[in-house]
Amino acid sequence: MVGICTTAKYMSDNLYQALRRGFPADPTAPCLETFDGQVTSYSDLDAGSAQIAGVLHALGVTPGDRVMVQVDKSPQAVMLYLACLRAGAVYVPLNTAYTAAELGYFLSDSEPQLVVCHPDALQTIKPQAQRGGVPHLLTLDAAGAGTLMERAIGTTPRVEIKDSDADDLAAILYTSGTTGRSKGAMLTHANLASNALTLHQIWGFVPGDVLIHALPIFHVHGLFVALHTALLNGSRIYFLPHFNADQVISLLPRATVLMGVPTFYTRLLNHPGLTREACHHMRLFVSGSAPLLEDTFQAFAQRTGQRILERYGMTEAGMITSNPLDGERLPETVGYPLPGVEVRAASDAGQAVRPGEVGVLEIKGPNVFTGYWRAPEKTKAEFREDGYFITGDLVRIDEDGRISIVGRAKDLIISGGYNVYPKEIETCIDNLEGIVESAVVGVPHPDFGEGVVGVIVSRPEAKLSEQSVKDALIDSLAKFKIPKRILLVDELPRNAMGKVQKNVLRQRYAEIFQA
Repeated sequence: MVGICTTAKYMSDNLYQALRRGFPADPTAPCLETFDGQVTSYSDLDAGSAQIAGVLHALGVTPGDRVMVQVDKSPQAVMLYLACLRAGAVYVPLNTAYTAAELGYFLSDSEPQLVVCHPDALQTIKPQAQRGGVPHLLTLDAAGAGTLMERAIGTTPRVEIKDSDADDLAAILYTSGTTGRSKGAMLTHANLASNALTLHQIWGFVPGDVLIHALPIFHVHGLFVALHTALLNGSRIYFLPHFNADQVISLLPRATVLMGVPTFYTRLLNHPGLTREACHHMRLFVSGSAPLLEDTFQAFAQRTGQRILERYGMTEAGMITSNPLDGERLPETVGYPLPGVEVRAASDAGQAVRPGEVGVLEIKGPNVFTGYWRAPEKTKAEFREDGYFITGDLVRIDEDGRISIVGRAKDLIISGGYNVYPKEIETCIDNLEGIVESAVVGVPHPDFGEGVVGVIVSRPEAKLSEQSVKDALIDSLAKFKIPKRILLVDELPRNAMGKVQKNVLRQRYAEIFQA
């Protein structure tokens, strides 16, 4: 393995250069530590990324070429990502749940020079890669074995770091595609660096912080938010393959920061080991990627003495807002815009609405992506002429600038000519005794255009019925907002990041009001 590179140009807009400036003075300091005790030092990380960058160079991957990756979470997967940054290649991570058929679209759309996959997926991906004209297909497994790492051992390391411009592409992340084909959001080195540096500052990272990382690394939250801030800080990272409540509880006394989705916190609350004593060493719990219920916020605070910090972001912009590190963290709000980020709540026509009124959130800032890959018309449609990006999220912005997410514009239900905001109804339902969680959607209705449907997960001992829930909502909601049907289910469909898939619910119950 080669040592930490000292010859590369110091000042560069390359994100890897920015991250590496935060590495500890002692290169042997631990960086990634798996639960079984395997440690990757910062020197190992830098050397490993240089070796893989050598493989990229040998395969003819040049700056701007796409490298598509669908692999399990591992230290070697992180090295591959950093190798792409230092080589100037464009990193394209894919959800490990995508099927070979789905991969065909991503291959044809991004036209990668190299695809890296798990060995078990090689035979199913190979035909797709061949049809797509992909020049190179390599494998990488969770232990780091496989063609890519074998090649790295026998390849001359590429220690230099590409002197990238701020606007050079660093990554393309495909959106979930719930309303059609997934779109590739183009994120530059400057987009990612600005967001990482801002979060590192406002969340108060200090020497000695230790991160518990239990998120996937094909997504903004795990790859950019959690990993970037920790690397900038030179932190030790407990690198778990997935969330495991037992493992997380055991690590709390040795860590200071946990970043997770709401499901993490509900599962921790169900664990007897979650106590004030266990959390005594922790200074920050962050939640995002899905709404955090007030009940979860309050229960966690009462149990641990810690207030979860909720923030808000999206694929196209990384993090956009955050509740304050020092100051009031209000449940079911996402705080204030990050420094340098401009926000407004606007009408469909793009006119700013008054404080407290519902509008579509529009944003502008150094973190906002440059557009959708090979989709100029879609990009144009999503930006206002003055440069604001239309997020599609419905919000209320208070007089003091605090933001509350009401829902998605596409989730707005128009029933009998009235606008119905699902988040308002979900909040009322979730506040009822015996409710675990809920999702409200609109589906075709012969009389009202759309009928409101509430899908609920309840505690068995609550013995709720459709009528008992409706009756309990009478005093809280106008009649047109009360769901016409209440469906009790065992669980809500979710994607890999824990977000409820309302498109699945709309499809599942599309004919519930048909004669």
